[in-house]
Amino acid sequence: MRLTTSSAVTQPIDALSKAIIEQLQEDGRRSYAAIGKAVGLSEAAVRQRVQRLVDSGVMQIVAVTDPMQLGFARQAMVGIKVQGDTLVVSDALAAMAEVDYVVVTAGSFDIMAEIICENDDDLLNVINNRIRALPGVLATEAFVYLSLRKQQYDWGTR
Repeated sequence: MRLTTSSAVTQPIDALSKAIIEQLQEDGRRSYAAIGKAVGLSEAAVRQRVQRLVDSGVMQIVAVTDPMQLGFARQAMVGIKVQGDTLVVSDALAAMAEVDYVVVTAGSFDIMAEIICENDDDLLNVINNRIRALPGVLATEAFVYLSLRKQQYDWGTR
């Protein structure tokens, strides 16, 4: 499942939904009954709120993995300079199976994209033959990951 967001104003998330999100960030397998007990709602009310949060794209419930342990030995963040519409290029990047994260940025690069591949040859192919071939791409710079030291998603809702 891909998460896409926009800068459009959305309906604010209330305190109960934030509390549910925090419960799931602590343990994505926590039961709706346990969450309900922690936040003061019924199991059915939690189930409905979680479904609305997922349907609206506010959150995803997924298994977070270490790609290297799954046979994807080469990961890189690629900075991309674009001429023209960055949204068109970012959408094309998001459609690539090897790309798992795309953001439009301000600064030296217009777009940052995280790529996960099995090996260096695959990474080279994605960057050289697919990303650089996209209309509007002027330049790329790859930042190859050597070791995954921290990957967390429990920062809460603040």
